[in-house]
Amino acid sequence: MHILVVEDEKKLAHLLRRVLQEESHTVNLAYDGLSGLELAESGTYDAVVLDVMLPELDGFEICRRMRTDNVMSPVLMLTARGSVEDRVAGLNVGADDYLPKPFAMEELLARVNALLRRRDRTFEVATQLRADDLILDLVRHEARRGERVIELTAKEFALLEYLMRHPGQALTRTQITDAVWRYDLEALSNVVDIYIHYLRDKIDQGFTRPLIKTVRGIGYKLEAYPPRKEQAV
Repeated sequence: MHILVVEDEKKLAHLLRRVLQEESHTVNLAYDGLSGLELAESGTYDAVVLDVMLPELDGFEICRRMRTDNVMSPVLMLTARGSVEDRVAGLNVGADDYLPKPFAMEELLARVNALLRRRDRTFEVATQLRADDLILDLVRHEARRGERVIELTAKEFALLEYLMRHPGQALTRTQITDAVWRYDLEALSNVVDIYIHYLRDKIDQGFTRPLIKTVRGIGYKLEAYPPRKEQAV
């Protein structure tokens, strides 16, 4: 699943990302309220772990704006303030659960998993993304094209997921970097081109219909082919 963590304590944010990635989740980080709101409102996240005390915009306001804009990703709010009034305030602006700091990672994982299960039941979230004969299984963390199972690294998987969530849309290198490598030190100037090359070798080589296309002067897109017609017998 694709999870957003908005937390200004960078050590904690990195720890949360590592713990969630160990559970096979794809994780993006934001360290301030404005960046967190921009990412959250993309509507591409299966859950948001949201600190209350953030620079520029607090977690209450982020959650309120998400719900106003009909972004219904489940929200788990984190705060060092554990008073009843704060918990009520978070729930009243649309948060789904509330976890006071300090907390055990096991409890955080249990609460995130509970939110994901509840979202699956309530909103029937797709567990697979499809493009032509390419299938990305978000639960098994597996890619398959035709009869071929494709082994992907965590970053390759995150990149392919981002492309498949925006089929036919020309995405700039900046958009891709922000979504997949946001705040990562490894995000070098040519990292998108390098990983697109890796993906093409894995999902396009040997197939008659290449899916990843270069959009000259802009970036890349995943081709949105029309459904294949059944051949007459």
